[in-house]
Amino acid sequence: MRGFTERDGVAVAELDEDERAVVARIVADVGLLLGGEAFGMHSEPVRPERDEADEIFAHLAGLEDSLTEPDDPAILRLLPNAAPTDREVASEFRRLTEGELRDTKVTRLRKMWEQLSEDGPEWEVERQDAMATAAALTDIRLVLASRLSLDSDEDADRLHTEIQLAEHALDTDAEDDLMVDPERVWLGMLYQALTWLQESLVTFVVSSEEGERNE
Repeated sequence: MRGFTERDGVAVAELDEDERAVVARIVADVGLLLGGEAFGMHSEPVRPERDEADEIFAHLAGLEDSLTEPDDPAILRLLPNAAPTDREVASEFRRLTEGELRDTKVTRLRKMWEQLSEDGPEWEVERQDAMATAAALTDIRLVLASRLSLDSDEDADRLHTEIQLAEHALDTDAEDDLMVDPERVWLGMLYQALTWLQESLVTFVVSSEEGERNE
């Protein structure tokens, strides 16, 4: 995987086939979580040879859409309460705005899924779409953070340590003695990779804006 860099005014990242498939799958699953129809209904996305993602992300699919406060903490991170201390105000604000917000988020995710489902290793994002793509990556990271129970810097540091332990165990053929949850490590590595991709995309936007100001 290579982060986004500028090429002829376009942000370009590189992901191999398996990386594209995994990211496309989580993009589609977050879209379902927000109440969108299944991406790829009329065409099949790229997929890894081993469909491990089906089991790992099974708990993300099939959740019902609701205009009341979501029970799923992942959805609540995506659609937070406008007034946490006033349930009546929060419910009314959610009723008036949640549908449009969900549609906006699903539309951004769908466009990202379509880009990742194209052939070839390069993921190209036009400059005018860069911030929308970064926002979609934020939504995905919020879902993963919820699933990983990342509520503080200490939680993030603990996850980083677990990933380092797992990588060391694999490098030394000691995975049988691994004292961390393999699924948690897998999701954590995905979370870190998406964070890195998002940071590189935001860097592209900032550099482009600085370039314009200096012209």
